[in-house]
Amino acid sequence: MTDIDKAPAVRLEVYCFDRVVLGYCLLMVALLLAIGRPLTEYLDEIVFYASMAAISALIIGFVRPERNRFLRLIRLLYPGLMFTFFYRATGGMMFLLFDGFYDWQLTALEKAIFGFYPTIYIDLHLLNVWLNEIFSFCYSSYYFMIPVFLLTLFFKKEYEVIKSFLAAACMTFFLSYLLFFLYPIEGPRWHFASEYINAVEGPVFRQITEFFIDKGSVRGGCMPSSHFGVALVILIYCFRYYRRSAWALTLLVAGLAVGTVWGRFHYVSDVVVGGLIGIVAVILTWKYCPIPVESRHSDSKTKEPVAKYAP
Repeated sequence: MTDIDKAPAVRLEVYCFDRVVLGYCLLMVALLLAIGRPLTEYLDEIVFYASMAAISALIIGFVRPERNRFLRLIRLLYPGLMFTFFYRATGGMMFLLFDGFYDWQLTALEKAIFGFYPTIYIDLHLLNVWLNEIFSFCYSSYYFMIPVFLLTLFFKKEYEVIKSFLAAACMTFFLSYLLFFLYPIEGPRWHFASEYINAVEGPVFRQITEFFIDKGSVRGGCMPSSHFGVALVILIYCFRYYRRSAWALTLLVAGLAVGTVWGRFHYVSDVVVGGLIGIVAVILTWKYCPIPVESRHSDSKTKEPVAKYAP
């Protein structure tokens, strides 16, 4: 018997977030093939989603996290590297089903509820440099939340929490991206561009926010606010597992929610729907992809630390 014959077989693990990523990619390929007309206009998107599915499958099948920490980093965190690319890809599918935006419907609903347009009210009565900077800081913090949260968990070796969080985050992002073309909304900074009187000005954080928006935003990626949805998922996980950090994060996430409207990136409705999607994603994850019972306590042999408050 050779040494290879004696070596124990490595069991292939497919995590919940793997299934969500692969499922989303294959769903998008199927949708584009079924309803993308003319099909030649969607070839780039078809190739993109097929390629992302292939890359994910290769990582799942061939990256062995038990060999070293770098491979474990790639195996666990690869969806976090893909989120920006998935978001950018939605821009080419904004009019897959409809040929225009429906902001007029959403703004009519909000005016019926509030008696005014919230974004116009802010423009006329509330803007000032200090508030602009505060809410811009909260909004721009989103761009660092996911990498900081994931890398902190990774270096703390909270691998099971990473798997659970990524399943919820992937569901939140992908459900949001589907809604982008199911109900296309371009957002207040486009829809009300001719009606604003004042500029949202600020010397530091407003400039940082505008840089991120100018470089990476998609016109139409508005309903729902995936920014707030995923930030809320992070907050919920912090309250469940890292309570002390959660209290500090609460004000930041609340400011982010206000900042999406204050900065003219989203309507109030976008924030509400994004938050609901995030909550539903967490509930589904905790129900159908719970952290394994055996991972709720430290294993003295492997020395692998685990979540303190597993669901």
